[in-house]
Amino acid sequence: MTVQPGWYTDPAEPSTQRYWDGGGWIGAPLPADATPPPGPPPAEPEPAAGTPTASGTGTPGGGGTTTTAAPTAGPTSGLPGVPGSPVQPGSPGAPPANGVPPWPGAAGPAWPGQQPAGPYPQQPGGPNPPHQGGPVPPAWGHSFFPLPPQEPRPHGKPLASLGARIGARLIDIGVVLLLNVVVNGLFVWKYVQEIGPVYREIWRRSLAGDRSTEGLPAVSAQADWLLLVILVIAVALWFAYEVPSVANTGQTLGKRLLRLKVVSLGNDEQLSFGRSARRWNTLGLPTFFWYCCGLGFLLQIIDCAFALFDRPLRQALHDKRAQTVVVRLDRSVDNPSPPPSADRTDTPGGPTS
Repeated sequence: MTVQPGWYTDPAEPSTQRYWDGGGWIGAPLPADATPPPGPPPAEPEPAAGTPTASGTGTPGGGGTTTTAAPTAGPTSGLPGVPGSPVQPGSPGAPPANGVPPWPGAAGPAWPGQQPAGPYPQQPGGPNPPHQGGPVPPAWGHSFFPLPPQEPRPHGKPLASLGARIGARLIDIGVVLLLNVVVNGLFVWKYVQEIGPVYREIWRRSLAGDRSTEGLPAVSAQADWLLLVILVIAVALWFAYEVPSVANTGQTLGKRLLRLKVVSLGNDEQLSFGRSARRWNTLGLPTFFWYCCGLGFLLQIIDCAFALFDRPLRQALHDKRAQTVVVRLDRSVDNPSPPPSADRTDTPGGPTS
């Protein structure tokens, strides 16, 4: 492999740079941070006879330098892979024969085109490393192994999984349902008594094969009022159960049991009552449209299912409305390990008494 002529960092003295003419180092060294001339350096005066001079016999990034007389190396002196060269394939500091840069962190000095030790350039946590002197080697700035994007952690907390969110919501639905049985049970029973004769007659005709709708008992106006009262009470119970608890602690009973919390995207402070109400409105108010052929229930399903496709924060529509996100809490936060006792005298790894 032929190393192109140019200015490179001196492997024997990394704080300087010298010119490689394709066969050896020529000219006086320059500081590594200096701007070199566009071409080779001017010729140096001939040293006096018998005066030793230091000249590098390795390629850029190859072996070290030796103190010899004036450079007498031929055009192949110090090139990797050439018989008689001080740097042979497989030796420390020699580039691979196939020309592929070694993995970052591999031992050995740098050579033109090799990436320095550390994270790959253009990767998260690994910016392009500085190159001292000369043009940037062509292999730098390429990403051979792109890393997958990291999942966001709002306020340092991991996002809640969809399974945990569904489990918490089911627990909350069960609690609200029990509240409706206690508070709304009487109105539901009266409503069933009003519409019961109609459905019993429809069922009797369907068993007899009669599909006519003539002569069916009429539903009284009281049934419509009862349905409205039932929906209003159900919405009010849901509002009273969820909005204050989310505003105060960010947790309902279901979220507390599954260690989830609703937090704001802007800060980790307590959610206000207004923001909690805006979050609930998008999900809870469609309950009033349940009597319209289940339209309200369909809207609520679409709202919650939006978290399945939203990336990267997994927000449902009610989360987007209030600019909130659901995160998972760490168990060690609430149950920290007790501090070590002050009267302990044993050392780490030592015997205990």
